[in-house]
Amino acid sequence: MIDNFIDDNGDRILAAIAVAIGVFLIYLLIARLARGIVNRIAEKGGDSAARAETLWSMLRRVIQILFVAVGVLTVAVVVGIPITPLLAVGSAVGVAVGFGAQDLVRDIIAGFFILAEDQYHIGDVIRVAGVAGAVEDIRLRVTVLRDLDGYVHYVPNGQIAVTTNLTQQFSQVVIDVGIAYRVDVDSALAVFGDELRRFAADPEWSDRITEEPQILGVDALGDSAVVLRGVLKVGADDRWLVKREALRRIKNRFDAEGIEIPFPHVTLYQADSGSAGG
Repeated sequence: MIDNFIDDNGDRILAAIAVAIGVFLIYLLIARLARGIVNRIAEKGGDSAARAETLWSMLRRVIQILFVAVGVLTVAVVVGIPITPLLAVGSAVGVAVGFGAQDLVRDIIAGFFILAEDQYHIGDVIRVAGVAGAVEDIRLRVTVLRDLDGYVHYVPNGQIAVTTNLTQQFSQVVIDVGIAYRVDVDSALAVFGDELRRFAADPEWSDRITEEPQILGVDALGDSAVVLRGVLKVGADDRWLVKREALRRIKNRFDAEGIEIPFPHVTLYQADSGSAGG
């Protein structure tokens, strides 16, 4: 009887090991197939590659959790551990946790729709929930951002009401430059437009600027400056680099042309004391 008991338990242990190995191999197979699909999409380039990569980073976690749960329950059945009480307790705990984890469920559902609707993906620069930065990861519950200072922000997906994607498909650089009131506006606009067009035609920058610059004209009459505005349409990730170079070139060109870029100041007028006394 003892031998039969040992043999029976030995067979169950071997079967459990075989099941665990089988589940693991199936997971590896699915992961390899999915990875191959992502690699083929990535070879095409564009937003579809980044979207596929982001989707896989989330689905991989879901698949891992699913396979672990299936593997544990299957091994328990093979070994002879009754799982009915576990399922009953799990259902009760699930109901209790469900009432207390509504925010968690909301975060997960929101994360799924973020990916399904392609609102943003890994590598995009976005502004959400009062913070902005590059998307480093999109997890089941949170979106991970790193800002320009290097700080990492973890934003729960369920708290994202409005998303501003700064690098989706293309960007537009708005160039605002103030000139002094004494400067002839038409002459300044001509120089402003000429410099932006030269910049767009520069071979080192022409691949970043996708369309002819737009010179919108006078945008505002400020307290101490007349504000000129132009717009450059650029690649999705070139917004900040192009803007810095454009401002540098305009400053140098205005200096060369003698066009004054003013600073805020106050003009004081002194009353004529002689006329006041007379």
